[in-house]
Amino acid sequence: MLDSILGSLKVVTLATKTDFRSVTSREIALFEGPKGWGEFSPFLEYSYEESIPWLLSGVEAAFASTPQPHRNVIEVNATMPAIDNPTEIAEILDAFAGTSVVKIKVGEDLTADLARIACVRELRPEAKIRLDVNGLWSVDEAELFLNQVGEIEYIEQPCSTVEELRELKLRTGVRIAGDEVIRKAKNPFSVELDGAIDVLMLKVAPLGGVSRALEIANHHQLPVAVSSALESAVGISHGLKLAASISNLKYACGLGTGALLAVDVANLPIVNGAIEVKDVIPDPIALTKFAVSSERLNWWRNRIRKAWDAGAYEIIQEKGWDL
Repeated sequence: MLDSILGSLKVVTLATKTDFRSVTSREIALFEGPKGWGEFSPFLEYSYEESIPWLLSGVEAAFASTPQPHRNVIEVNATMPAIDNPTEIAEILDAFAGTSVVKIKVGEDLTADLARIACVRELRPEAKIRLDVNGLWSVDEAELFLNQVGEIEYIEQPCSTVEELRELKLRTGVRIAGDEVIRKAKNPFSVELDGAIDVLMLKVAPLGGVSRALEIANHHQLPVAVSSALESAVGISHGLKLAASISNLKYACGLGTGALLAVDVANLPIVNGAIEVKDVIPDPIALTKFAVSSERLNWWRNRIRKAWDAGAYEIIQEKGWDL
């Protein structure tokens, strides 16, 4: 299997339209298997051990079966990076056609954050607002902000730890969603979430694939939303399949982030605020046009080998994907 993955490997650089948490481009590794295309795109600073779930997700997509879907289109939210120019904010919102929910990145500057939210509300007065903090605040900082921000659908990962989130819930009636608290846990099944969060955020690649994300959701028995890790259209298609396989999906999903990329390997358009669930085959022209150098391709081959040897292959054998 490893030879097959490395033999079909394509690596591309996809520029973003704007700075997204200091990310201005994404290097994406893609490979093909009997079930289709998989993606391996952990951020460049991630260790080989941290990258294992991302490789498992790609292998599952390329070599294993997809769960039965409950729906064939997924409602998505707009995603607003931490930008401050009203013209640029409007341009980003326009890229998310027909969406009725906007997730806004906040956390680094209270005044700028509130101005950004006000701008989005002026441009999309009917939209539900949700905020994403990426665990940057203390409990006191989160409480202060929530007392000023007005009505929101939920706030995602306002503080970094379960204990802080549980304390914040005692101080506010605002719904709290958990992302990093599960995604970065050594064992997502052992995290005690009672009294800490109201919504469980699922991301396919960091959690090790569709089937494992579903197992985590079933274990915790919380309402879920599905989001992306700024993947290509290939990776997003697997997030859509996860969202499609969840029986009771209450929240719009953060799977429209392809709209934040200046270029992509395939087209997954947002139509009336939703994206169709379908298999994605990369455009050969895009794979060539955005291909990395031979040096970077070899770097990614080595990264896959290292993640494979660090524990990915053992899990792949246990799951029977190598048969």
